[in-house]
Amino acid sequence: MLEKTVGKLLMEKQLTIACAESCTGGLLTSVLTDVPGSSAYVMGSVVSYSNEVKNRILHVSAETLSVCGAVSEETARAMAEGIRNLMQTDLGVGITGIAGPDGGSAEKPVGLVYIAVANQAKVTVHKNNFYGTRSENKYAAVNHALIMIQDIIRSTYE
Repeated sequence: MLEKTVGKLLMEKQLTIACAESCTGGLLTSVLTDVPGSSAYVMGSVVSYSNEVKNRILHVSAETLSVCGAVSEETARAMAEGIRNLMQTDLGVGITGIAGPDGGSAEKPVGLVYIAVANQAKVTVHKNNFYGTRSENKYAAVNHALIMIQDIIRSTYE
């Protein structure tokens, strides 16, 4: 299972992680903490479903939320940096999107999810378009986030 591989990498490299989740509602954190011993590397998470929490807790600027929107590359980036700073971790993950079945538009359709992973050196953001049910979109986002985390650890900390 991918979460076990990610957990093993985090343990081996002695890295810590925290998550800021919107459309996944804490699912990434739940999956990460399903692995025994995960308390050694998962420091915490914030489910930032509202813009108020994104702004007040994660320090996503009101301007970013207003101009770019809650579902944007800029917001995902700010969420990842915000949670990393808040929890003082090596890695921060930000996920924001539209899980569905409602809430989409022509510019931002259902299934649009931005995932960002921040470390000390940089922030990597991926734009994704998933095409499933609400639950399928959430799990697809979590799986993609796990792959991103794994790839970043392997490319940065080897």
